[in-house]
Order: sequence, then C-alpha cells, then structure tokens
Amino acid sequence: MARAGVAILGAGQMGQGLALALQRSHHPVFLISRTVHPVIAPLRLHRGDRSDAIRESGVVLLAVPDAAIAAVASELAREGAVESRHAVLHLSGLLDRGALGPLAPCGAALGSFHPLQTVSDPASAPERLRGAYAGVEGDERAVAAGRDMATSLGMTAVAIPPAAKPAYHAGAAMAANYTVVLAAVAQRLAASAGVPPDVAERLYLPLIRGAAANLEMGPAAALTGPVRRGDAETVAAHLDALAADDRELYLHLAREALRLAREAGLPAEAGDRVARVLGVATAKG
Repeated sequence: MARAGVAILGAGQMGQGLALALQRSHHPVFLISRTVHPVIAPLRLHRGDRSDAIRESGVVLLAVPDAAIAAVASELAREGAVESRHAVLHLSGLLDRGALGPLAPCGAALGSFHPLQTVSDPASAPERLRGAYAGVEGDERAVAAGRDMATSLGMTAVAIPPAAKPAYHAGAAMAANYTVVLAAVAQRLAASAGVPPDVAERLYLPLIRGAAANLEMGPAAALTGPVRRGDAETVAAHLDALAADDRELYLHLAREALRLAREAGLPAEAGDRVARVLGVATAKG
C-alpha cells in the first residue's frame, strides 16, 4: 500500500529525525527549511518553492518552535498551497489545532502530532521512535493521519483532548526533563559527599536504569527505598543532611513517594511514622 507523501517544514533535530524515520517507512518525504541546517544522509533538503513540495504531499508537518506555528500557518495560507485534501499537523505537545487557525478557511484537516520521545541525534530517530507513544489531537482526518504515521513508525498513537494538552505536556516534562534534573541534583550531592567528580557524574546511572526498568511494573510496584520500607529514621537522616533548597525538593518527592508506598501496601503504622517526619497528615487524618 502506498504511503502518504509528507512535507516537513523545519529541519531541526525532530524534523530531520521524523523525515528519516518516515522515509525508512516508505513515505515520500520533502524536508523543507529556509535556514541552513546540517542534514543527515540520505535526507535531501528541498530548496525550491515549498508550495511544490506541499502539493505533492498529503500530510504537512510543522516541525517549528511553538512560537512560530501560527506565523508559518499564516504564510502557508497566503501562499495557497494547502488545500482541503491536506492534513496539517504541528508537533507541539502544548498547543492544539487552534494554533493552525489561519489555515481553517482552506478546509484542510488540522491537528497535532506530538512524539513522546527525545531526539538529540536525528540519525537515531527511527530506532528511538519505534515503541514510543505519540499524542494526537485535532480534526477527525488529522487524527487519522497522525494515527497512520504513528503506525508506520512503530509508535502508538494516544488521543489527547485539546483542553488537556497542558497537563499532558507537563507530565512529559516531568518524565523526561526533570528526570535529568534529578540526576544532576544526585550528582551534585555525591560530589559534595566527597565522591570524585568524574565518578559522581556516572555513579547513579546504573541505579537510574534499574529504576526505569522496574517501571514496567507500574510506579507503585516499582518504588523502593526508605519511604517504601517505612524507614522513618533514614528519611529523617536524609533531611538533616540536606541544605534548605534540597530539603524542600526531597520533601515534595518523599510525600508523593509515601502516597505510592501506601498504594503498594505499606502498613498504616509505618506510613504514619514516615508521614510525621515529612510533616503530612497520618492515614487517620
């Protein structure tokens, strides 16, 4: 079965990565950029009139920063290349189809396709995207186009209601960005404890990988450590060892860990001991 042609506007990391992944999935791909970007082989940057590339495609992807989506949509509307037969999707995790509003009069299906994966090296995108999820939202035909792309890339499409996208995207930031931040905090604490810096930067990586692997069981089942054991004394010792800002961060995380620990079956008495150390209400309120 012939795959839909895809015109990708924007040759950043995700734009290039998607172009390569779609190309390997047998989609005709046009990668379009008006600025100079390094483009990985075997991708070719379309340097002609982008209207020609769009007319040869069924799907148009806007792989541009969130702040530029509406402006690019306005440019496309003025150029008249987008027609009612097209599905136009942007890649923002935060914004919904409304960001493409200038294209509404042309009758194209509008929506968003947000790959839930990091792509720091476009060459790795085909493998990195396979098995990942993609948030899709928008008009029925746009969602269908997003689902078709996800399937051809080996991804799983998940429908996200437009009003829920900010919360959904906040979850993505916590899962990806703030995991990195927590690793940096842990590295700093190890260095402050006297671990050589070159060792501290790698000290916790096997632990993080193990914790991530355990998440296949679900967060409550994967949780380990002093809160999960109800070890209030160890939690208190941690808090005593931390400076004010780090202590505040630890408290927020430990309180959420306590909720998970109770869900996983931590006895009420042990949970109450930890709760008192964390300054939260006991199970009896």
